[in-house]
This record gives sequence, structure tokens and C-alpha cells, in this order.
Amino acid sequence: MSEKVPVSILFATRNEEANLERSLSAVVAWAGQVFVLDSESTDRTCDIARLLGAEVVALEYEHGRIIPWIFQWGLDHLPIAHAWILILEADQLVSPALREEIAKVVTDPTETRAGFYLKRRQIFRGRPIRFGGYGGKKLMKLFRRDAGELDPLEQDTRVYVRGEVGSLRSSLEEWNRKEDSILFYVEKHVRYAEAFAREEHRRRTEAIAFKGRSAFFGTPDERVLWQKRLWYRMPLFVRPFLYFFWRYFVKLGFLDGPKGFLFHFLQAFWFRLIVDVRLSELREDRSEK
Repeated sequence: MSEKVPVSILFATRNEEANLERSLSAVVAWAGQVFVLDSESTDRTCDIARLLGAEVVALEYEHGRIIPWIFQWGLDHLPIAHAWILILEADQLVSPALREEIAKVVTDPTETRAGFYLKRRQIFRGRPIRFGGYGGKKLMKLFRRDAGELDPLEQDTRVYVRGEVGSLRSSLEEWNRKEDSILFYVEKHVRYAEAFAREEHRRRTEAIAFKGRSAFFGTPDERVLWQKRLWYRMPLFVRPFLYFFWRYFVKLGFLDGPKGFLFHFLQAFWFRLIVDVRLSELREDRSEK
């Protein structure tokens, strides 16, 4: 390309050699600025990033915290050159059609919206997940630098944008090839369950509110926060069963086939159950003090 698009991209990585080359190759020659925020990778992640032309920034790996704090650190400390930010994880691929849409947005001098949701196309073990309320889920990924922030306490990657938001039509593909291994999936999500349980425990015991408003008829993130508040009020150990039933039967997750069953079972039931078990342990530990 003769001229790069004026957008700064932030990747968060840790041992992502299986995913990063594919995702980074799609944007590094297109975007005006690409940072890889790496948390002590021990594989070829950093070598791949440097070879492809990204700027690698080394961060200390913080146990018990996932990704949102990394992006917020980047927004606070990096020499960001452009008004528009695109945040990505190493397994998220920007398609040519999505690149075109983003380029039109960030180069349009009449554009007044502060952020845009991207529609995620989830892939699990090579199969698209199209049902269960998971297909086409919208993620706030593209936003103006001076209008967006993340909550370092929150374990979901959620950008809180001040101002009007919109949605792009093209999809962002997400396929973590490492999760094709059940052993990796289980190990990763046990760590995530610990982080999610600790976040919920703190929000409950310290009355820490989410940064954004919750609304059933609001933006995709406002609806998620409304659902989270409802989730927090539901009894532990019951809510994973209800959520899986909702996803797999009411939202037609069974139409995703055998691989879809494994995905919905692990993500909607097993993971949520581990969070509840760990949350109950944190409650017991607190009551004994």
C-alpha cells in the first residue's frame, strides 16, 4: 500500500506463536502504527512480531490478571500517533473487507462517532460457532483515543466509550488454534475462572460498580452489563445450568453440531461452574477471617 491507514493497533500477547503471525500479517503493512504488548513470552512471539515489523513492548506478566489492564496500560503509556485505536488479541484476524471499512471510518473528516463495534466470527476447532447467542457477537474494538478507556479491574475486555457509537458490517474472525487442544483449553480457563471469581468477589464485597451504565435496550455492552447484574443476583451453582440451557436449547446452540456442543458446554457451563466453585471458596475464606 502506498499510504498507511491512520490507526494505531494494540496487540496483547503471551506465548502466541501459533496465532500471531496470521493476525499480525493482515494489518502490519496496512496500519500506521502497530504495537505488540507482550507479557514475558517464552516462545517465538516477540521474534515473529519484530520480523513482521511491529514494535514490541515488554510487560511484566501479572498472575491473576488477564488482558484489559494491558490495553489500558498501552493507552496510558505508549507514544500513540493516531486518533483512532484498534485493540486486538493475537487470535483475532482483520479481513480485507473489514480493513476497507475501518479505513473509510478513520479517514472520513465528517465522521463524528466515537467508537465502532466489530462483529466477531467465532471459530472453534475449525468450525464457525453460529448459534447459542454467540455467533456475530459485537465487540467494541475501534474507538477514538480521547473517548475510550478500559476498566483494569474487569476481566472481560470492554472499552467504555464516551459519545455516539456505531457498528461495522464486516466480521472479525477469532480462532485460537491453541484451544484446539483440550488440555490447553482447560488449563487456560482455570486461570481465567480464578480471575473472574476474584473480580466478582471484589465487586460484591467492596460494592465496586462497573464503569458503564447497564440497559436492556442499550448498546451491546450496556446489555451485557445488564445481564451481568442479573447474573450476580442469581444463586451460585444454579446459574451455570440455567445459562447452558439458555445457550444450548433456547438460543439453538445444538445446531452448531458436535464441536458446537463441546464449545457451548465448556464455555457456558463448565467454565461458569468453576467460577462459582472458586467464588464460594473466596466467600468461605472471608467469613473465616
